[in-house]
Amino acid sequence: MKQAQPIPLPLPKRLREARERAGISQMNLGIKAGMDPSSASSRINHYEQGRHAPDFQIAAQLATCLSVPVTYFYATDDRVAELILRFATLNASEQKKLLVSLEKKPG
Repeated sequence: MKQAQPIPLPLPKRLREARERAGISQMNLGIKAGMDPSSASSRINHYEQGRHAPDFQIAAQLATCLSVPVTYFYATDDRVAELILRFATLNASEQKKLLVSLEKKPG
């Protein structure tokens, strides 16, 4: 029986995109997230290459440093990832209006 191929995690790609969009180096991101300066660059590089995956707590720290929702790192669809980013830029009132308008749309 043929084994199913593992689904690649979106985190490496999304982390790199968010870091580059923020204009921050791997080392500076790692240090900002509380990593030891001697290993910060290497750790972020390993995450971005998909060699290692950060646990959720580290991913949340990285997301905070990059001003993105942690859910952005885990969105498997590029369109969903973009929606997550755009939704996060709205204020609470705008988010509520958008959600209400989506509830009114027929299935």
